[in-house]
Amino acid sequence: MPELPEVEVTRRRIAPVLVGRTLARVRTTKPSYFFLTPPAKLRRALVGRTVKSLARRGKYLIAEIDGGAQLLLHLGMTGQLFSSDVASVRLLSSAARAALAPDQQPRFAPDAHTHLQLSFADGGPGVFFRDVRKFGKVQLLAGGESSARLEKLGVDALDLSGDALFAATRGRLVAIKSLLLDQAVVAGAGNIYADEALFLAGVRPTRRARKVTHDDCVRIAAELRRVLLRSIETGGSSIDDYIAPDGSDGAYQDERRVYARTGEPCSACGARIRRIVIGQRSAHYCAKCQK
Repeated sequence: MPELPEVEVTRRRIAPVLVGRTLARVRTTKPSYFFLTPPAKLRRALVGRTVKSLARRGKYLIAEIDGGAQLLLHLGMTGQLFSSDVASVRLLSSAARAALAPDQQPRFAPDAHTHLQLSFADGGPGVFFRDVRKFGKVQLLAGGESSARLEKLGVDALDLSGDALFAATRGRLVAIKSLLLDQAVVAGAGNIYADEALFLAGVRPTRRARKVTHDDCVRIAAELRRVLLRSIETGGSSIDDYIAPDGSDGAYQDERRVYARTGEPCSACGARIRRIVIGQRSAHYCAKCQK
């Protein structure tokens, strides 16, 4: 699932293709749970409007539209937001990938999973929102309309302080890993970066939140910010479906210390990385380095 770094990289790289341009045509697939706003309403309301800015909150992108409306986008688990000009093998089925010549990189053609297609009045590249599993979301908010989804979000993970995290842990029986994944507490963190931050902070993911000390919280908050910024710098993690809007892969997956490295040696002590399940989510850690 795209986490804060992937969404922020998407924001930075899709903004030049989106902001300042006037929508000439909006194509959608049929109504589904992908659309929080009915597709027909999206098509009527967006054509002729200009995108003024693009912001991020947690894992959500918020496009400001002239007239005061906002277009809310969430990539879900497998969402891909990209320019119509890009080419990437991650946009192809496994069968199509296998049929490619080694040096072949075909341009993407919208398929049944391309649920939103934006074309612009200047005739330049469009923007596609593709999501194979349809857990992504699109919602149009009228001027002044609030979003229950945004209102439920906690502090952005990049702004999390040790004090705020410590306050959130008091009296909580859940594992610290589960608390970091709670978007009402920390907006933007997910499996990859929670595992990495806890490893660097030396805190085992199973430790109950109320047992985490103030010093632990200071380290966790600092390491979480550090790994998030590093991932943004390297273009995010392209482990499964994620690509940047320009079609490029991220590179942070090559720097992972524990996430998805089950059975491999810890880079710090050599012990084998372990994987467990906490609250139906996987967690990876080093039993020697994390207490």
